[in-house]
This record gives sequence, structure tokens and C-alpha cells, in this order.
Amino acid sequence: MTIAMFLAFVIATLGITVWSAKKNTGSSAYFAAGRSIKGWQNGLAVAGDYMSAASFLGISGMIAFFGYDGFMYSVGFLVAYLTVLYVVAEPLRNAGKYTMADLLAYRLKARPVRAAASLSTLTVSTFYMVAQMIGAGVLVSTLLKEYTWITPNAAIIGVGILMIVYVIFGGMHGTTWVQIVKAVLLMTATFILSFLVMREFDYSFVKFFDAIASLTYEKGGVEVTKNFLDPGMKFGAAATAAGGGWGPLDLISLGLALVLGTAGLPHVLVRFYTVPDAKTARVSVVWAMVIIGTFYILTTFLGFGAATLLKPHLITNENMAAPELSHFLGGDMFFAFISAVAFATILAVVAGLTISASTSFAHDFYTNVIKHGKEVSQDTEVKVARIAAFFVGGISIALAIKLQTINVAFLVGLAFAVAASANLPVIIFSVFWKRFNTTGAVTGLLVGLFSSIILIVLSPSVMGIDGPEVAAAKRHLIQMEAIFPLTNPGIVSIPLGFLAAFLGALIKREPESEAKFAEFSVRAHTGLGAEKAHDH
Repeated sequence: MTIAMFLAFVIATLGITVWSAKKNTGSSAYFAAGRSIKGWQNGLAVAGDYMSAASFLGISGMIAFFGYDGFMYSVGFLVAYLTVLYVVAEPLRNAGKYTMADLLAYRLKARPVRAAASLSTLTVSTFYMVAQMIGAGVLVSTLLKEYTWITPNAAIIGVGILMIVYVIFGGMHGTTWVQIVKAVLLMTATFILSFLVMREFDYSFVKFFDAIASLTYEKGGVEVTKNFLDPGMKFGAAATAAGGGWGPLDLISLGLALVLGTAGLPHVLVRFYTVPDAKTARVSVVWAMVIIGTFYILTTFLGFGAATLLKPHLITNENMAAPELSHFLGGDMFFAFISAVAFATILAVVAGLTISASTSFAHDFYTNVIKHGKEVSQDTEVKVARIAAFFVGGISIALAIKLQTINVAFLVGLAFAVAASANLPVIIFSVFWKRFNTTGAVTGLLVGLFSSIILIVLSPSVMGIDGPEVAAAKRHLIQMEAIFPLTNPGIVSIPLGFLAAFLGALIKREPESEAKFAEFSVRAHTGLGAEKAHDH
């Protein structure tokens, strides 16, 4: 049944891809869906791009195991869209064409800025994509474990091939509609599952939260009763003493990466080029916030429902809390549907990541760095993007297979931390600071990028990984083993990115950049001249 539902989704999305392929005439159609996507459609697609398997499976599991502290992840993901709405969406749509680097290159020197921005985009996209694909391998092979030939490697390769097909043939139009279908399916599944959870408590919030406040389960062979509404199970002093780490400071660092990183995620930013104007871009962010907000509130019912009805010690692992809850409440058929939705979630997100990476390579690196910004035909630019998508997909498949034994949580955290440390500072300074220049942009992008990567490599997320036996034996020493004590580098690397961009801009003045600031500001905040430039 699960395989049948997987196949039904794959066939439907391949149908969308074939339909979209006919519309892909010219670079605007391929990279930006011809700027024809309506506000509510783009809102759904943004939500579909953003609500990844890490959210649906991971956060539900974290709430089931860590209660209130798991819910704090949801808050970080939701609040993030305020930064996108108030700071990024409108200037990006008005001043850019296809990528984040378009906004930066408007008044700065194009080649160095585009080269650095393309490197950052490819890095963020690859880390995020590899994490999703490892998740796909684990999810599909676990769900279909009775079929011995469906190994994690086979699942990763299958997802990778589908993603390449969507992007090469469907372009942004196909990817957008795959994300819309996925968002509708995910919201439907989440609503039904939440409804079934509340049915178990006679639709009474009082009964539901009473059960959470005095949850009895086994821990280390001993029966314990805990209030899952109390903070501190993951980031509190007791949890920190038992598992290493810096507790509340870890949470603050992670929160900074989530809240500021979203506004710098390339696959989220490119979505604003698919709408006809800035007003529609703002409308789409509001739609996205409503959908995403509803979803993250509902993860409370999934996570706490799994904790109260299944008990944490009986759940296979954190990522299987929602699927196992669906099996408990709705039987085989509903389990198959939820599993297919989780699979759809992964496919839609990796497709969005692939098109943002290939667009950046073709438009920023090939056209503007290698070809020095000379006129490149639309067909050539699209062809380069398709070849780039093929290679990005191939590299991601290889990395996902190679890294699947490593803890993947740090890969997602790294994607957000890099986006917040490298991309966001230069976007903000470029839009709001007249003195900002090319040196500041390149310095900010590179320092933010490399500082976040280096700190992650030195953190417990990487240095603490020695296989389960060794890691368990030395868990109390993990803080000493890792050179950098925090699991997410955001609290250090984000200020470093801002500081590097600020100091880099002070090294020397760039009169050309300052002279174009007034023109840039008018266009970024009003949209005057934007449509004409986009069309030609």
C-alpha cells in the first residue's frame, strides 16, 4: 500500500513536469516560471519549499521526546518569516532578476560579488540537500523494510534521479507545482492526524494537556512521571549535565541561526522572482506565514500525541514518531498516506534546492563570472543550468551515500547558520547602508561562510561522532573533546559575518556604489523600473 501511494505521487508529479516542460521557453520561464505565479500559489510553494522532512518528522519527534524544548524549534522556524517579510522579500523582488546575487550586483562590482554569492549559495544548498536525501534514505528504507532490495542507498539514488528529472525538464514552473501539491498534502495529513489525536481525548484541550503534564513512561528501565510542558528536558541544566553541551546558550545559538538564516536561504529567496511584482511577493509571504504557522502549531498535537499515546520509550526513533502515531490511530492505510506525504516532502524540498543551486551557477557564475557579463543567449543559460542541475544532483547523491552514517542534524543547522552568517549581512547592508561596497560584500560572504563551516567542524556535532559505542562512553566528556563547545555556530559566526562585512566596507570607499545607492533604494522599495528590467 505504501509503495502504491509513493508511486501515485511520483506519477502525478512527473505528469506536472511533462506539462511544465511545454511552458519552459526562454530563461525567464525556466528560472522564474515566467513570473506568472499568483500570491496564494507562491505562498503555498514557499511553505512547500520550507516545511521539510526535518520539520514534519524531526520536530514531531523532538516534541515527543523532549516536550516543550522540542516545541522551541517550531517557534524558531515560524518567527523566521518575519525577517523575510519585513527585510528581504520586497527589495529582493524589485532589484533582482533570478538570484540573490542580482540584488548585490545592482550597485556593486558584479564579478567578485557574484562569484562569492554563488559559492555561498552552492554550499548552503548542498548541505541542506544532502541532509534531506539522507533523511529520504532512512525514511524509505525503514518504511519499506520488508522489501530487502530497498536499501538506504537505493532510496537516495531514487530520490536523486527524480529530483534531477523535475528540475531539468520542469524548471521553476514544474518545481513550483510539485511544492504546491506537497504543501496541500502535508497540511491535509497534519490536520487529519491532529484531529485523530484530539479524538482520543474527547476533543478536550484540558484532558490533552493534563495528560501531557503528568506523562508516565519508562526511562532506563525505571518508570518515571514527567511534566512535558516544563522547559529544560533538552536545553536545561540537568539535561546539559547528562549529555554535554551548553544548554540555554545552545538554544539561543540555534534560534539565531533559524530566525536569521531563513532570510538568507537561496531556495526560499528565489521563490520571490516567480511573482509579477513586489506587492504579490509580500502577499505570498503572508500566505506562507499563515500556512507555516498553522503547520508548526499542529506539530504540537503530533509530538505530544505520540508522547501520550505511544510513550517515548516505545517509539522506534525520533524521526518515526509521526508515522508510528498515524499507524496507531489510522491503521495501515493512513500510515501509507503519511509515509507518502513524508516522501513527497523530501522530493519537493530537494527539487527547490537543486533549481536554486543550478540557477545561481548558470546565471551568476557562468554568465557573469566566466563570460564577464557578456550577452549569453537565453537558450545557452538554460542549457548550462540543466547541466549544473545534473552535476549538483549527482554530487548530492554521492555525498548523501558517503555521509549517511554521520549525524545529519548538524547539516541542516549548518545550512541555516551559513545562510545567516554569509548571506543575510550582505543583503541587509546592501539594501540599507549607502557606504557599503564590493569589498564589504565579498569579505562578509567569505568570512561568514568559512567561519560557520570551521566552527561546525570543531563542534560536538562533528568532533563528538565516533560511532554509538564510543560516543556513549564519552558523552560526559564531549564538551572537552570538541574545540568549539556549541552544537550550532550561529551565536559566533553571525556577528562575525556582520562585522567582516562592516569592516570590509570601511577599508576603502567606492564612489560608484554610493552614487547608485539612491537609484537602488527607490527601485528596491517602490519597484519603479523593476518590471522593464526584468522583461528585457
